[in-house]
Amino acid sequence: MEELTDQQMAQVTDLVADAGSEALAWFRPQRTSGNGRAAPLVVDNKRDGSGDFDPVTEADRSVEQIIRTALTKLFPGDAITGEEFGTTGSGRRCWFIDPIDGTRAFVTGQPMWGTLVGLMADGTPIAGWMHLPVLNETYIGSGSTASLVFPRGRQAGRETVKMETTSTDLLGEATMLSTDPSMFSAGTQWDRFAALASTVKMLRYGGDCMNYGLVATGDADLVVENQLAPYDIIPLIPIVTAAGGVITDLEGNVPINGGYVVAAGNRELHRAALEVLNS
Repeated sequence: MEELTDQQMAQVTDLVADAGSEALAWFRPQRTSGNGRAAPLVVDNKRDGSGDFDPVTEADRSVEQIIRTALTKLFPGDAITGEEFGTTGSGRRCWFIDPIDGTRAFVTGQPMWGTLVGLMADGTPIAGWMHLPVLNETYIGSGSTASLVFPRGRQAGRETVKMETTSTDLLGEATMLSTDPSMFSAGTQWDRFAALASTVKMLRYGGDCMNYGLVATGDADLVVENQLAPYDIIPLIPIVTAAGGVITDLEGNVPINGGYVVAAGNRELHRAALEVLNS
């Protein structure tokens, strides 16, 4: 499997953190116009006229352009797929960008959102980055190495630690995360999700991409979500798996096309969750 050099990994790590900082400048909103007054964040609806609200902001577009420009300079032969501007280029390697994963949280002033970048080669996710700007944390996964970079404290610099998933393998002892119950359609899909939720020790909603980082660090045991796009999940797959976790769709396949995703801290817990969801 093709992997990036240490120098390339470091370059992308810096890029994702810098792009996340750019996104943070638009948050709550902290930008100022020339006269010093706070400038309102422009929020559009991707599905205007459909009756549904799917927010996109000028921050989403600006941050994706920054990442695209930098990746094109670093890896000129690679394709790029982003949420806001689609796919450019072609080849065996493709970068996936979600400039602000959790735009609904972003526009409502909630801190659970992040900037995602992932690399897929020959249809396999091989490296992923998630930067959480509000916490100033970066989650990195490649091969069998999963790392968390975080601030030690005020003016104390940065620290990098290895991430490891939980050893909890029983559903009755597991903490499960999911961004929103509306991800699951009424009927059989919802009934099976509710059955799993009634089995675990605790269920928490919200979180978006942050949920998968919490599985990688062992703070949470299980994530179950649906209606994800490839750019939502491809950057997170290497982070979870490099930390020791398992992440698949309902059929047990790597979810490179998005859709229904089940991420667990270990194989036993993952198997137990799939048994309930497929019952």
